[in-house]
Amino acid sequence: MINIAIQILIWAVGIIAVVTVNALALVYLERKVSAHIQCRLGPMQVGFHGLLQTVADAVKLVSKEQIIPKNADKVLFILAPILAFFPVIVLFVVMPFAPNLICRDLNIGVLYVFSFASLEVIAIFMAGWSSNNKYSLLGAMRSVAQVVSYEVPLLLAVLAVVLVIGSLKMSEVVQYQHKIWMIFLQPAAFLIFMMGGLADTNRSPFDIPEAESELIAGFHTEYSGMRFALFFLSEYSNVFLVSCIATALFLGGWYGPFVNGIHWFVIKVYALVFVMMWVRWTLPRLRPDQLMNFCWKILTPIAILNLLVTGVVLKLVH
Repeated sequence: MINIAIQILIWAVGIIAVVTVNALALVYLERKVSAHIQCRLGPMQVGFHGLLQTVADAVKLVSKEQIIPKNADKVLFILAPILAFFPVIVLFVVMPFAPNLICRDLNIGVLYVFSFASLEVIAIFMAGWSSNNKYSLLGAMRSVAQVVSYEVPLLLAVLAVVLVIGSLKMSEVVQYQHKIWMIFLQPAAFLIFMMGGLADTNRSPFDIPEAESELIAGFHTEYSGMRFALFFLSEYSNVFLVSCIATALFLGGWYGPFVNGIHWFVIKVYALVFVMMWVRWTLPRLRPDQLMNFCWKILTPIAILNLLVTGVVLKLVH
C-alpha cells in the first residue's frame, strides 16, 4: 500500500513538473512562431534568443498580488482556476507516451479522457460568473456555447475510430496502428477532431471567448497573479493534450520508422502543436454566428455521415 502511494506521488510530482515546464516552452515557441510568420524576431533580449523571457514573465506573474473583486463570489472565484488546471493533470495519467510509459492504462481510457476534458468548460463558466463582470460573463457564456457545440462532432469523430478498433483502451488504440495509422483509414475524422480541438482550446479562428478586441480578456478579465497563470498554464497544456490525443488516436502513437519509442510520440505531438500555432497566426477570427453555423451545419453532418459510412463498411467487411 505504501509503495503504491509513493508511486502515485512520484507520478503526480513528475506530471506537474512536466506540465509546467512544457507550458513555458510552448509560450516561448508560440512567440517565436508568431514572430517569424509576421516577419519579426520575437523575444531576443532576455537570455539567448529570448529563452529566459518566458521564465521572467512566470516569475512576474507568481510575485503579483492576488486581487479579488469587491462584489465577486470569492469561493467560486478562487476555485475556478484550480478546477481549470485539475483536468490537465489527471488527463496525463492515461496518455500512452510509450509501451512502458503509461501511468494507468485504463480499459475505459478514451472515455476517461473526454469525461475529464469536459470539466474545463465548468471552470470557465465559474470564472466568468463569479467575477461579477459583464465582459467576463459574456466570454464565459460564449465559451460554454462553443465547447458544448464542438464536442458533438469531435466525439462523433472519436466514436468512428473506436468503432474501427473495438476498444477504449489507449494502449490498444495505438497498437492497432502498428501497420497503418488511423489517419489513413479515417482522414475525415482526423480533420474534424483537429477543428474540434481548436475550438475546445479556444484557439483561432475559434477564439471568440477571449476576443481581446470585444471582451478585453473574456472570462479571466478580473484575474491576476498566480490565478491568471493557472488559466494560462491550462490553456497551453490543453493544446498539448489535444495534440497527444490526436497522436494516439490517429498518428500511430509511439510507432514510427526505424526504432519505435517515445521520441516519435513527442515529434508528432509538437508537429501538431506547431500546426495549431500556424493556424492561429494565419486565419482571422470567426464571428459567433459563423462559428456556430460551421459546427452545426457543416462539421456535425459530416461527422454523422462519416460514422454511418464507417459502420456500413465494417458490417460489410465482417
